[in-house]
Amino acid sequence: MSPKVTTLLLLLSSLFAFLQATSGAGPQDVGVCYGSFGNNQPSAQEAVPLAQSMKIRRMRLYSPDRNALQALRNSGIEVILGVPNDHLHWVASDQRNAHEWVQGNVIDYSNVNFRFIAVGNGITPFHSQNARFAQFLLPAMQNIRNALSAFGLQNRIRVSTAIDQSEVLAQSFPPSSGNFRPEVRQFIQPIIQFLVKTGNTPLLVNLHPYFSYIHNKQDIPLQINKGKGNRDARLDYALMRSSNMLVQDAWLRYTNAFDAMVDSVHSAMEKVGGNSLDIVVSEVGWPTAGGPAASNQNAETHNNNLIRHVRNSGTPKRPKKRIETYIFSMFDEDRKSEENLRHWGIFWNNKQAKYRINF
Repeated sequence: MSPKVTTLLLLLSSLFAFLQATSGAGPQDVGVCYGSFGNNQPSAQEAVPLAQSMKIRRMRLYSPDRNALQALRNSGIEVILGVPNDHLHWVASDQRNAHEWVQGNVIDYSNVNFRFIAVGNGITPFHSQNARFAQFLLPAMQNIRNALSAFGLQNRIRVSTAIDQSEVLAQSFPPSSGNFRPEVRQFIQPIIQFLVKTGNTPLLVNLHPYFSYIHNKQDIPLQINKGKGNRDARLDYALMRSSNMLVQDAWLRYTNAFDAMVDSVHSAMEKVGGNSLDIVVSEVGWPTAGGPAASNQNAETHNNNLIRHVRNSGTPKRPKKRIETYIFSMFDEDRKSEENLRHWGIFWNNKQAKYRINF
């Protein structure tokens, strides 16, 4: 091979790698949620090297855990950092408070690679547990954004919020009919406008096909009743285990619940002026115990199928747009209030993987 051809191939290889990095393609598309609401979990100083050893290159923190942030210094892992719901009133009430929050949790960790600040998690104006935070969400987002701008970081670190797909949509099936609840629309539309105005920042979305499956929610229609052999077709659809079209929505064909749930949010956003926005799936996974269909085998099937899917394709509605995705969760969290929320970990507390998973 001539030197010119070799040089050309090297240049093409470098260009391909650059395009992968800048388009969000490649193994870094899939991250992991790192919640610490459990007893006897490995320390952050153990958890971060474990993530690195598994080639996990993105991580979501629900709050500014000092130990985790310290461990993430110079790790190469990109981070979504959460502003907890109970901090929103303080952050929203005074720009100086937001400046202090950013100083203490972002600027003081300048060698942590922050990707997003997720202001609030799962807030809706009607939910009994977090409705009291709804009025503070957008002002808190604006103040955090202003504080980042004061430090010159507004183009490097994006400000968004994480919503729960099942909580905010009045309709999600078929996906093209996705629509925000009437009581949510007035709350979410200014947030969508804020995201559009700040450079089309993606909306973070928590979604869980598992709960749609066990609670017979509309995302997984009951009329899906023909599985392979004696298998449950609804479970196949939830586990991303079928390659056949199971749901048709006009000209769009769906083989799995994940795509349908993502596209239902795309459709809802389009109806409130969010046509230009992308979605980051900030929470999705499958439990290994604690409820129907919860098992190591099903979690392995779902999560590996998910990783392969989001690394290689988009949704039927946006087939060329790969979806940045975070698997819930790194470890079990036995201090959660409900049994079926306690067993979503990929790893046991001894740092051994519960099942084979390939990031």
